[in-house]
Amino acid sequence: MRPKTSLTAGLLAAAALAMTPLLSVPASAGTQAADRDAAKAAQFTDDFDGPAGSPVDGSKWKLETGDNVSNHERQYYTSGTDNAALDGNGNLVITAKKENPGNYSCWYGPCEYTSARLNTASTFTTTYGHAEARMKVPQGQGMWPAFWMLGEDIGSAGWPACGEIDVMENIGSEPSTVHGTIHGPGYSGGEGIGSGYSLPDGQKFADDFHTFAVDWSPDKIVWSVDGNEYQTRTPADLGGDRWVFDHPFFMILNLAVGGDWPGDPDGSTSFPQQLVVDYVRVTGGN
Repeated sequence: MRPKTSLTAGLLAAAALAMTPLLSVPASAGTQAADRDAAKAAQFTDDFDGPAGSPVDGSKWKLETGDNVSNHERQYYTSGTDNAALDGNGNLVITAKKENPGNYSCWYGPCEYTSARLNTASTFTTTYGHAEARMKVPQGQGMWPAFWMLGEDIGSAGWPACGEIDVMENIGSEPSTVHGTIHGPGYSGGEGIGSGYSLPDGQKFADDFHTFAVDWSPDKIVWSVDGNEYQTRTPADLGGDRWVFDHPFFMILNLAVGGDWPGDPDGSTSFPQQLVVDYVRVTGGN
């Protein structure tokens, strides 16, 4: 598989959130039947409806802050609406900018870029189910958008023992290709197990919206793009290593700038760059 390190930016922040109590439906909020239904099928929907410039729904998403030395990424993730806001047309826009208005410090010195990373660690987790996002990715050397999931036990088990499911990753040097990958003990970072999906006839993912999804069930994960299944992984693919995809995971959306896998932006990369998310949905989990 292509050389890369896993998307682990802000793991400490994610771990701290993962260790906080998860939201649950109190007994007084519904009947016992409703509680049983909620336990059977986890449901998450965000259509990102709201006025232009407004923040994401804080009951669904939390913004992480900081840089990421693990992958040698160049951005600083900020809170607020400077880098993550609704556009008033039913989309979340994550914007990467070449700037440092807060005089942020990164692993390499003064930060050169800002962006955003959101997760559901303290608001929503699921074991199994269908998870999908409809998105339009940015383009340009050094850009690294992703929709992915981490095991909620990252705070206790650590990474990669907690497990990681990359539903979609794209790097700017491969405008026609996205990647789906799993990471776990013995198959992490550059040894992650996955595959790519390419659009036909030189089409670019930045030119239009596409739907990226996984269907996750016991001992099986299936990836698809626009409903076209392109990869299935089971414990048989791990060469005897442990399958760690049988417990709750939370979701992450982010737009990284630079890093070991995509490389840094160059003179051909224009800013700002945007990851536009139409919706995120999860059904059928527990």
